[in-house]
Amino acid sequence: MANEARNAPGGDSQSDRFEGSSAAPLPLTPSEDRQWAMIAHFGAILGCVPALVIYAVFRARGPFTAQESKEALNFTFPLTVLAIVLHLFSLIPAIGWFFAILVVAIWLFLTISGVRAGINANKSRPYRYGLNLRLFK
Repeated sequence: MANEARNAPGGDSQSDRFEGSSAAPLPLTPSEDRQWAMIAHFGAILGCVPALVIYAVFRARGPFTAQESKEALNFTFPLTVLAIVLHLFSLIPAIGWFFAILVVAIWLFLTISGVRAGINANKSRPYRYGLNLRLFK
């Protein structure tokens, strides 16, 4: 009987959910909101991927997380793309060492900046990077 309701044309999509569950995700508590914002900034050590995932998953659940993960994403995305391009250039014989040094410098800059921003986010203080392109609005 339950399978017939699901397979029936025009069937209720609510029958696919568990009884008592909600379609909308629960909002983050203030502590969780601060925690995910901090993780978005600390994730700069891995490039733009952590900030992108956190922004995509949690932006509707916590205002501080949405704001800070977008800030981290806007900061890390261009530098991650630049690091990938420079890493490819580092494969060039004879001059590749120069590009490899630049990749390491970018990674160190991302890491140090992300740690500074994450510490501020953990204190519930919004952080603004000095040089940020604001690609994602």
